[in-house]
Amino acid sequence: MYRFSNTVIGFLNLFTLLASIPIIGAGLWMARSSITCENFLQTPLLVIGFVVLVVSLAGFIGACFHVACALWLYLVVMLLLIAALMGLTIFGFGVTSKGGGVEVPGRVYKEYHLQDYSPWLKKRIQDPRYWNTIRSCILGSKTCEKLASWTPLDYMQRDMSPIQSGCCKPPTACTYNMAAMMMTQDPDCYRWNNAPNLLCYECDSCKAGVLEDIRGNWHKLSVLTVTMLVLLIGIYSIGCCAFRNTKRAETDYPYGENRMTKVRPRWDYHW
Repeated sequence: MYRFSNTVIGFLNLFTLLASIPIIGAGLWMARSSITCENFLQTPLLVIGFVVLVVSLAGFIGACFHVACALWLYLVVMLLLIAALMGLTIFGFGVTSKGGGVEVPGRVYKEYHLQDYSPWLKKRIQDPRYWNTIRSCILGSKTCEKLASWTPLDYMQRDMSPIQSGCCKPPTACTYNMAAMMMTQDPDCYRWNNAPNLLCYECDSCKAGVLEDIRGNWHKLSVLTVTMLVLLIGIYSIGCCAFRNTKRAETDYPYGENRMTKVRPRWDYHW
C-alpha cells in the first residue's frame, strides 16, 4: 500500500501539473483577446490553473521524494480548493437558476427580459463600468454586422444567439408608425437606433442577452467544477494515504510506533 499510494498520487499530480499549463495558457489568451466576449472566464481560468499548478507540484514532490511537509501543505491546500470549488458550484447554480428565453410567435429565435434573471446578475450587468467593457467587447466582435445582410425572410426563418437577439435589433413587438408612437411600448423600443455603433446596445434586452450567454457558459463551467471536484476528492483521499505512509518512513518505526518490542523478563523468570 505504501508504494502503491505514493506512485498513484505521483502520477496523478504529474498529469494535473501538465494539464494546468493549457488552462493557464487559455486564460492568458482570453485576457489578451479583443474578439471574444467571454473575458469574464479569464479570472477563474487563471486562478484554477495556478492553484492546480502549485498544488500538483507540492503533491508530486511530496509523494515521489517522501517529503512529509510538502504533502502536508498539499493536503491543506487541496482541502481549501475542494471547499472553494464546492462553494463556487453551489453559488453558480444559485445565480443561474433563473432566466431563459421567451418564445416569439412566428420566429425561430427567442427574446430575453432583464427582470427574469437573478438580482446578483442584474446588479452586476447594470454596473456602468462592467457594462461599458461588455459593450466594447460586443462592438469589437462585430456580432451585429453578421445580421446586416439579412432579409425580412431571414428574420422569420433563422435563429439568433442571445446577444444578437437582444443587442442587434429592437424587440419584435415594437412598431414605429405614427399611430404606434402614441401608444405605450417597451422602453427598449425608444432606445433603438439604426446607427451601427448604437443599435440596441443600451437596451435592457441587450443586457439580458449577455446574461443569457453568461448563464449558458456558467452552466458549462459548473459541470467542469463538479468533474474537478470528484477528481480532487479522489486524489485527496489517496494523498492522505501517502502522507501517512511518508510519516512512517521518516520515523524509526516503519510499521508504526505501537509495534511490539522486547520486554524485560520478570524477577521470578529464572526461578
